[in-house]
Amino acid sequence: MSKADIGLIGLGVMGANLALNIAEKGFRIAVWNRTGSRTRGFAEAAGPLAANIIPCDTLEALKDAIARPRPVILMVPAGDAVDQQVAALRPLLDPGDIIIDAGNANFRDTRRRMNELAGTGLDFIGMGVSGGEDGARHGPSLMVGGPEASYRRIEPILNAIAARYEGEPCQAWVGPDGAGHFVKTIHNGIEYADMQMIAEIYGVLRDGFGLPAGEIAPIFAGWNRGRLNSYLIEITAHVLSVTDDRTGQPIVDVILDRAGQKGTGRWSAIESAHLGIPATTVESAVAARSISAMKALRQEAEKRFGLPPSGQLAPLSPEKVTMLEQALLAGKIIAYAQGFAVMAAASKEFGWNTPLGTVARIWRAGCIIRSQFLGEIADALDALPEAESLLLTDVFSGYLDNAHTHLRRLVAECALAGLPVPTLAAALGHFDQVRRATGTANLIQAQRDFFGAHGFERMDAEGSFHNNWPPL
Repeated sequence: MSKADIGLIGLGVMGANLALNIAEKGFRIAVWNRTGSRTRGFAEAAGPLAANIIPCDTLEALKDAIARPRPVILMVPAGDAVDQQVAALRPLLDPGDIIIDAGNANFRDTRRRMNELAGTGLDFIGMGVSGGEDGARHGPSLMVGGPEASYRRIEPILNAIAARYEGEPCQAWVGPDGAGHFVKTIHNGIEYADMQMIAEIYGVLRDGFGLPAGEIAPIFAGWNRGRLNSYLIEITAHVLSVTDDRTGQPIVDVILDRAGQKGTGRWSAIESAHLGIPATTVESAVAARSISAMKALRQEAEKRFGLPPSGQLAPLSPEKVTMLEQALLAGKIIAYAQGFAVMAAASKEFGWNTPLGTVARIWRAGCIIRSQFLGEIADALDALPEAESLLLTDVFSGYLDNAHTHLRRLVAECALAGLPVPTLAAALGHFDQVRRATGTANLIQAQRDFFGAHGFERMDAEGSFHNNWPPL
C-alpha cells in the first residue's frame, strides 16, 4: 500500500471534515486521534473515501504511514494542546518534516513555537483556516505563514482543497513566521464587527420599527442582491426566516441573547492597540459580546431604568430601508478599512511583506466574511499598495460620500430613541475623526505637559517644547 501524502492529528468536526476534503481531492491522508475509537469510526464512516484514509493507532504509526518529507496537520484546540502535540511529534519526526498548526492560534504562540523548533530540522507552519465546518469539508480559505519553501511543498494539496473564486484557489502564503495566524486573527476581528453591525440593524428593525423576524428576513434578502451581497447577509436572511420546531415561533426569538467568543476577536483588538492602529469597530464588537454575556446585569438595569417604547421609528418607509442599507455599508467599509490597516502595520512591524491584495482575494470565497466588495478592496490595494487607509481610495471614498450621511442619520435617530448601535456609532466616530485635519489632541498635549512635563510639539516650529505653566 502506498504511503500517505499528508497526516492529520485531531478528528473533531473541523479536523474530520478537512481530512475528508483532502481524501476527496485524491490525496492519501494518515489520521490519528487521541481516542482510538474515533479514529477507527471516522475511517469506517468515510465510505468510498476510505480508500484514501489510513487510520493510525499511535503517533509512531502515523509517522511511518506518511511519505517523507512528512507534512502533519494539527487540528487540535489552540494553546496547551498544540504544545503537547508538538512535543510528542518532535522526537519522532525527521529533519525536513513539517508541522502545520491549522487551529485558531495566537500568532505570538506560533512565533514562539517556530523559534523553539529552530535548529531541529523541523519546519513549522501556522495556517489560518476560515469557513467553518462546511468550508473545511468543501473548500476553506487558507492563510499560510511560515517558511516559504515549506509552503511550496504543500502548495499542491492546499490548492486542491481550498475554495475557488472564478477558478482561483482561495489560499496563499501571506508571509513568514506568524503571518498566517495573524491574518486569520484580523479576519475574525472583522467578522466580529460585521456580525455585530448586522445584529444592530436587526435590532433597529425589531425594536425601532417593531417588525417581526419574518418581515425582517426579506429586507436582508433584498440587500443581499445589492452592494451588501455577502455570506453573512445571506445567512442572516435565512436564519430569520426559520421557525422553531418546538414552538412554531421564529427560531431567532427563542435563542438566548448571549453570544460566546473564543479569543480571536479579543486578540484583534489587543494587537491593534499594541500597533497603535485604531480598530474601534472590532473593540466595540468585542465589548458588545461581553455585555451580551452579562444577562443578569442587563435584566436588573432594565428594571431600574426601563426601556423606551418599541416602534418609535415606525413606519418603515422605502427611504428608511435605504438609510439602513447605506448605514450598514458605511459601517462595513470602515470595519474592513480598520482591519486592513492593522494588517499593514503588523506586516511592517514584523517584516512579513504580507500581500494585502492577495489577502482580499483569498477571502472572496470559502471564508465567513466573503463579500462582494473584497474584489474591489484587492484592486484598490493593488493600485495603491502604500495607501494609509482604504477610506482614501477612489472607490471606497466614493461609496462613503453618500453612505456616511445615512450612517450619521441612523446613529442620531437611534441615540434619541434609546436603541443601542455601539459598533455602527464607533464606525461613525472613526470616520469623523479621520476626516478632520485639526483635531482636539492639542488640548490633551497641553494637559499632559501641565501635569507631567511631557512636552509638546508646536505648529510653528520643529522640536519638542515645554511651557512654564502658571500654577492653579
